[in-house]
Amino acid sequence: MNQIKVLWNGIVKENPTFVLLLGMCPTLGTTSSAVNGMSMGLATMAVLVFSNLIISLIKNFIPDMVRIPSFIVVIASLVTILQMVIKAYAPEIDASLGLFIPLIVVNCIILGRAEAFAAKNGPISSISDGIGMGLGFTIALTLLGAVRELLGTGRVFSFEIFSEDYGALVFVLAPGAFIALGYLIAIVNRIKN
Repeated sequence: MNQIKVLWNGIVKENPTFVLLLGMCPTLGTTSSAVNGMSMGLATMAVLVFSNLIISLIKNFIPDMVRIPSFIVVIASLVTILQMVIKAYAPEIDASLGLFIPLIVVNCIILGRAEAFAAKNGPISSISDGIGMGLGFTIALTLLGAVRELLGTGRVFSFEIFSEDYGALVFVLAPGAFIALGYLIAIVNRIKN
């Protein structure tokens, strides 16, 4: 399978956020800033890549009747390791993302890719799929976080574009996530068509 096509598929054609509308909980909950969006996207991508790799390697040893629970054990183990690493080396990211890091375990993107792709393909293709879907998710979360941060506070990645006095606080709050995501999905659909 063409690895570039698999990568491109996850970033553009089947972008988890803008096209498939998967993973809405972390998308809406963690994107109050570009840094938070990018951090959540990268954390999810790490779990996605390694879970795809491990599942593609052990798929022939797992009986069908325990396939999904086995995938969840692999994913939960990886998320636990990731959470420990983030707590140890990036406590500020751990503090800002909080509960959303352990919730990566139940992110439908990861289990969906394990079932739909990694369980049916080899390790190299599965890694490419994980990178593509992870990059697509990371780009979407970072873009949404940047838009919300810019419109709400006048900053992007804490770099001031305009005074916070002109920002609309609603974009930093939960309703702003829905508004900004809706417009970004409309823009992406318009560009694709």
